[in-house]
Amino acid sequence: MLYESIAHACQRSGRMALVATTDDSPEGDALAAESLLQRGVDGLILATAQDGDDLPDILAAREVPFVLALRTDGKSPSSVGDDRLGGYLATRHLLDLGHRRIGIIGGPSYASSARGRREGYYQALAEQGIDADAALVIESSFSIDAGTKAAQQLMQLPSPPTAIFAVNDNTAIGAMSALINLGFRVPEDVSLVGYNDIPIVGRLPTPLTTLRVPFDQIAAAALDLLGSSAHRAGKALEMAAPTLIPRRSTARPPEG
Repeated sequence: MLYESIAHACQRSGRMALVATTDDSPEGDALAAESLLQRGVDGLILATAQDGDDLPDILAAREVPFVLALRTDGKSPSSVGDDRLGGYLATRHLLDLGHRRIGIIGGPSYASSARGRREGYYQALAEQGIDADAALVIESSFSIDAGTKAAQQLMQLPSPPTAIFAVNDNTAIGAMSALINLGFRVPEDVSLVGYNDIPIVGRLPTPLTTLRVPFDQIAAAALDLLGSSAHRAGKALEMAAPTLIPRRSTARPPEG
């Protein structure tokens, strides 16, 4: 969804966007960046930054204008969502419904977006005096299959969760499939929250409660950063707040 938002933002400003997908691979990012630069682009918006990725440093050394979007490395100009706030809002929503044993399908640790959402989860639990249970925190990729496997793992625990927060809608879709196949009802037996609000999740048989990310705002801010001196100065950060979208996949926990 970010790619479409960037394309629309470019159109509004009389520019054109060229998009390259890399399957979240640092090697693919580097090859794609070089290919785009050879085509004479004015700058790069990178949406797949990872811990340990040296591409931003390489681009900075070459004085190539670039901005990070959705994820940040903490030093490059970045336009991101407030992931910690989003994780907090998702977890707080489940706590307010009465859930106390909440699992999280936490995404990959190399992505700042996933780490921020997990930090928000921990913050919300701590505010309620709930000690985080390491067994309820599952690291994953952002794929549907990863969500399926993580939900299966959570529900096989001796004391399974009554709610699951998946830090990505794809993993939430996989989790919902696993829950149904295991014989659990959503939300009567297990509540489920996703993240991003991709179009399909509101049209599922059980519409998904999720966090809506303002991709248009993130894209516009990324273009503004790219057109300013921020890419030379570094450390500029634009942050957009997500919004909780309650739907039918969350409810009070079952009694007993």
